[in-house]
Amino acid sequence: MTKPFALIIEDSPVFSLMFSTMVQGEFEVETVQDGEYALTRLNEVTPNLILLDLHLPGIPGRKILDRVKSDERFAKTRIILTTSDERQAEELRDFVDIVLLKPINPSHLRQLASRMKME
Repeated sequence: MTKPFALIIEDSPVFSLMFSTMVQGEFEVETVQDGEYALTRLNEVTPNLILLDLHLPGIPGRKILDRVKSDERFAKTRIILTTSDERQAEELRDFVDIVLLKPINPSHLRQLASRMKME
């Protein structure tokens, strides 16, 4: 049986590595570090889970979120918003499954990802 697929959209190499390490037991993982490439990949794949940073080079995470929410292909895709921008996180809370403010507790992320895989 194949694992579900997680797309991590995060420009910080430290956070990108941490997030991928935390979810790779439950998911096949791909990381993307800029907004433009994230949109390219989202035209090609339909992840089960997206971990999305808001502040990305190229195209901001908010526009990526708008794209995902407007496309029926992603109706079952779960979204974890990862950001240090508390104000924007509050504005977007109703459009994502979970909001995590940085710094993020790695074990908490692992538990959340595991739970989302089962839902």
